[in-house]
Amino acid sequence: MTTRHDTAAPPVKEGGAAPGRPPADAVSEQEVKRRAKLSRRWQRDVRWSPYAFVSPFFLLFVAFGLFPLIYTGWASLHQVELTAPTDMNWVGLRNYTRIFDDEFFWNAAKNTLTIGIISTVPQLLMAMGIAHILNYKLRASTFYRVAMLAPYATSIAAASLVFVLLFGRDYGMINWALDVVGIDPVDWQGDKWPSQIAVSTIIIWRWTGYNALIYLAAMQAIPQDLYESAALDGASRWQQFLHVTLPSLRPTILFTAVVSTIGASQVFGEPLLFDANKGASGGAEHQFQTLGLYLYEQGWVNQHLGRASAIAWTMFLILIVIGIVNYVISRRLRASS
Repeated sequence: MTTRHDTAAPPVKEGGAAPGRPPADAVSEQEVKRRAKLSRRWQRDVRWSPYAFVSPFFLLFVAFGLFPLIYTGWASLHQVELTAPTDMNWVGLRNYTRIFDDEFFWNAAKNTLTIGIISTVPQLLMAMGIAHILNYKLRASTFYRVAMLAPYATSIAAASLVFVLLFGRDYGMINWALDVVGIDPVDWQGDKWPSQIAVSTIIIWRWTGYNALIYLAAMQAIPQDLYESAALDGASRWQQFLHVTLPSLRPTILFTAVVSTIGASQVFGEPLLFDANKGASGGAEHQFQTLGLYLYEQGWVNQHLGRASAIAWTMFLILIVIGIVNYVISRRLRASS
């Protein structure tokens, strides 16, 4: 039979510390240092981490946005050719005065304005109507909303080529439908207004659904109490749309109008591909040449990079003016509401 021997811990003197442990004051001093170090690290992390998270955007913006913008402005003050982009001859503002005296520039500016009006106004009106319909409870509403983005997700090249076939002079479906109702065939690529209407149709088809979803999101944010109050007052659905929906959508309408205007001023792919045989000239008589096509023609067809840079900066200044007008109108709308 074995005897169990209990080993007792050595006694601790009263008021003393346990053996093998540092004194209490030493532990607290080390803990204070550790916490201070962690605090400094945490403060640095809180201060600099947001900048680290957003730095990729700013690096890409500087590399592909700010630097090209500044370099283009510098090149616009020189005579530069595409064949020798490093050989720059200072000419000052001569590139700007030359483009302002160029009748093709003003023709492109007029075409850009008319195509912008023809494409923007029907586009926003149709987008408003589609959004109003989708705002009701419909079956398979998610499917319809996704379908609205299908034209926006379609390639510009694919969409333009399809519309070129539709607007063909001899075998196009549009002229076939006009012939059925007794209207003579239209030369959609050769005449000025038909060609601009055809180009605007491509833009309308691509962007109507996108703007409709923006309007739909804004409509769903309108409080239902306003509609219920209007219904109790005897307002019909059309009166509710005029007196409740439209006033609530004023900031959104202004936003889409400005964005569509900016997009219309930069139209390039649709007119370029609408008549591929003419290239950047925008038709045989430049009847649908936009500012984007004129810039491309000067820089990459005629190889005048300095003049093309001046056109680019002119378009940039036009966009700044549009932004200022948007700011003034939005401030007045906020003040009046």
